Amino acid sequence: MKLLGRSILGFHAGAATKEVFGATNPRTGEHLEPGFFSATPEEVNTAALLAHQAFAIYGQATGREKAGFLRRIAANIESISAELIERAEQETALPKARLQGEAARTCNQLRLFAEVVEEGSWRMARIDRADAERKPAPKPDLRSMLRPLGPVVVFGASNFPLAFSVAGGDTASALAAGNPVIVKAHSAHPGTAELVGYAVQEAVRQCNLPEGVFSLLFGRGAQVGIALIQHPLVKAAGFTGSRTAGRVLMDTAAARPEPIPFYAEMSSTNPVFILPGALRERADSIATGLHASFTLGAGQFCTKPGMIFLPAGADASRFISRLQQAVSESAPFYLLTEVIRSAYCSGIAERKTKKGVTLVAEKPTAIKGREMSVGAALFETDARTFLGDPHLADEIFGPATLLVRHFNRDEVLEAARNLEGHLTATVHGTEQDLREFRDLIAVLERKVGRLVFNGFPTGVEVSHAMVHGGPYPSTSDGRSTSVGSQAIFRFSRPVCYQGFPEAVLPEELKDSNPLGIWRMLDGEMTRGPVLQPHELQAAR
Repeated sequence: MKLLGRSILGFHAGAATKEVFGATNPRTGEHLEPGFFSATPEEVNTAALLAHQAFAIYGQATGREKAGFLRRIAANIESISAELIERAEQETALPKARLQGEAARTCNQLRLFAEVVEEGSWRMARIDRADAERKPAPKPDLRSMLRPLGPVVVFGASNFPLAFSVAGGDTASALAAGNPVIVKAHSAHPGTAELVGYAVQEAVRQCNLPEGVFSLLFGRGAQVGIALIQHPLVKAAGFTGSRTAGRVLMDTAAARPEPIPFYAEMSSTNPVFILPGALRERADSIATGLHASFTLGAGQFCTKPGMIFLPAGADASRFISRLQQAVSESAPFYLLTEVIRSAYCSGIAERKTKKGVTLVAEKPTAIKGREMSVGAALFETDARTFLGDPHLADEIFGPATLLVRHFNRDEVLEAARNLEGHLTATVHGTEQDLREFRDLIAVLERKVGRLVFNGFPTGVEVSHAMVHGGPYPSTSDGRSTSVGSQAIFRFSRPVCYQGFPEAVLPEELKDSNPLGIWRMLDGEMTRGPVLQPHELQAAR
């Protein structure tokens, strides 16, 4: 592995001519040492070349070898936990308990992918036996499985300095599939990235893997990221961030002479629909839960509920009063970067000017010396106004949400039909509500990747069934997920072997099934071997 564009403490030849940047403590405004160098075009090329060379070996690694590597990364991260959490807290102002949970999640998802590749059935092996007697033409022997793509670029996220960054879900799933990874560290928490990078570097060494299996680049702005996406040896990329940045990279990936898959998680406002029965029975508890959800992590979660649809009436008034009280009593929040803080304040200021929109409650922004906190904000409008202004559905990244009152069933259905793609949609209802609003669920299935019933969208379980994705613009490809074991499929492709002799087939496709994986044999799932015609006849 190469740490290219490393800390200023690791001074090297030519470093004096490089751009130097550093992290800032969001709580105090203090500039944190050390400084970091932005990667040069030459270093971008070196990282891509090393990854390309490593792919020849790592792309052929067994499931057991990759599982050992992923588990070693997790163990190395755990061994530096105290130092890592301390640095991440300084660079993000996120609470220590939150960061400890995120570190555990990071290691757990590495181990989940270790289990997936060690078991091996993720390869989706399929075998169709030959039939020489078939008419009018003989049927050939066909065998297919998933293979890795090649070097993958991963962009660290600002809001998850561990779980969606250097050794986060994109990196874990790409490595699990057999792809070398080049990480572009987020400029807001480079020290955290460097610590995790060294943990991965040590795992590469401990597992005797080629150094190009993992590289880490630093840089501020878009230059390094665009150069990586444009590099001809890069074969795919994963990104979590804003719609603006994601769209630039998405278009760059598509404009290459050889376009590549680009999996971006970009923008989601995650609508919540409170149906009449639930509002009547559970107004207070839903309000309490929603306040906790849209202010969790200072509202900097991609699954934050940013708009809440509810029927007008006395029950709605009681609900809004409870939510208004919770917002007014909220503690101040520190956002991750000055750019995010500025965008949040601008978004709040703009929404206050919207005709037909009322500011229900706000905790004002506070400036104390170099400390700059922001307050939660609650807005309200009606369905007609919402439908007349598409920008009211825009994401405000931070602790704010919008209430939308509707006056009949048709209004809420029209609002749902006019939504863009989102990661989640939440429905609070009773069984009777679900029967009466069955068509609402059908609409939302086309709009999101995850439907939540009587819960809250924040909190994304790392598991086999999880889908953390959705139609554009929530992601660049709504057929994928960036969380859970299915994320591995993004960084693989099917390859078919026709008429190949047994001796040269991959282990996953051999007749004897030496790995004991689940395979589809002539359309049926089995762990058994492939029996040839004479063996089938004898078995009968």
